[in-house]
Amino acid sequence: MLLQVRTKNLLLAILIGFVSIIISSCEKDEFITDSSAFLEFSTDTVTFDTVFTNIGSTTKRFTVKNPYDKNIEISSIELAGGKNSDFRININGIKDTKVTDTEIKAKDSLFVFVEVTVDPNESDSPMVIKDSVIFNSNSNMQDIKLIAWGQDVHLIKEEILESQTWTAGKPYLVYNSALVDTGHTLQIEEGSKVYFHSNSGLYVAGTLIADGSYENPIIFQGDRLESYYENIPGQWTGIFMMPGSKDNYLNHVEIKNAIHGISVDMPVSTTTPTLTLSNSKIEHISSVGLQARGSWVHANNCLISDCGDYAVALTLGGSYEFYHTTIANYWNTTPRSSPSVLLNNYYIDKNNQLHGRPLEKAIFANSIIYGNQPSEIGFDFEEDVEYNYIFDHSLIKIHADTSSDNFQSVIKNEDPEFVAPYDYNFQIDSLSPAINAGDPVTGGEYPYDLNNNSRIEDEAPDIGAFEYAPNSTDIEK
Repeated sequence: MLLQVRTKNLLLAILIGFVSIIISSCEKDEFITDSSAFLEFSTDTVTFDTVFTNIGSTTKRFTVKNPYDKNIEISSIELAGGKNSDFRININGIKDTKVTDTEIKAKDSLFVFVEVTVDPNESDSPMVIKDSVIFNSNSNMQDIKLIAWGQDVHLIKEEILESQTWTAGKPYLVYNSALVDTGHTLQIEEGSKVYFHSNSGLYVAGTLIADGSYENPIIFQGDRLESYYENIPGQWTGIFMMPGSKDNYLNHVEIKNAIHGISVDMPVSTTTPTLTLSNSKIEHISSVGLQARGSWVHANNCLISDCGDYAVALTLGGSYEFYHTTIANYWNTTPRSSPSVLLNNYYIDKNNQLHGRPLEKAIFANSIIYGNQPSEIGFDFEEDVEYNYIFDHSLIKIHADTSSDNFQSVIKNEDPEFVAPYDYNFQIDSLSPAINAGDPVTGGEYPYDLNNNSRIEDEAPDIGAFEYAPNSTDIEK
């Protein structure tokens, strides 16, 4: 009998619960219908920095919030430009120009994702693209403005380049890399901008001549132009001068945000450097800023900074000259154990056999080598193989003994007093020991610094790429 009573009670409880569920499911959620109830947004404008034609933008998002204790039904969310809009929206996984009957629970919110693609307009000048996302709820219309700056580009996609000239005006966008073919020359005129998509680079089997000016430098950088990415390294692969490449000349260029800055391989000419690098900057590089393997490089008036590995790696011997160059590595994105500069005169093959490669010369004159490591110069020499190097009238950070003839008039382990090294300003301030400490003969050969200030109008040239100029407002770009 007791079992029968318990069974009846259990069945009754189940029946009551089932009926309650049915009744509950038949009740409609209560919505706010008052026209004074407005949605809240995380922003009033979604802005895209420069977007290149035919290349989709990054995805941005904003939130729509229901601040009330009851649900709100949004009758429509739509792009004002409709199907002709350059923008695209995604709401709750639905990609369309218009979405209807979207519910936001009490005190809840939803995400709206926005992208944009710009059509070419055959213009060198940037264009402004505008639209808005319109929200209709309870007879209220609210909107979020969409603004993008679009730029038409010369698209270079997986191309093998024969001799040609790139000019200022419309930028060049390298997509999936490009190769300057053997026996051909790519000339890039002053003021040109070359952007690289992720995992893209420029490979030079022939010759690269990029001749900028102080007023109109040539820019090589990644294609993410949002301000957040300005100093972010590793956005593209770099510039690679392959075996057989020759007579490369880069003047007033800026190379930034890459994995590798410039890599220079074995020379084929015995009369001219494989690479001449003048008045140039290599910055924000996740690996090596300038790597040369058994090559011939002449550099002057250059800044090489903020590199995740070596700033300058001169390996497998070769011939190198650096005059009035600032090598400053205060990398703090990830741990760095390598010094800023490495000199090496051998390699080990796959059979673990050592092969010597003479380091004919490595000259650092009127230059600064400094950073946040205990020592910023590393030597990796096979003693039975020729190696020649000299640091002359230079400020260096080094553990090694500097009493030999390899070191002449050096300033050892004194802070160069950069203006703001962790903000990438490597001009020297008024207390710098580098002031007037350079060799006048070398300074006379390079009479203007990286900021186009004269080195020869005072007592002596300053060490490094920048002459101290107390009245100058031309802070490093």
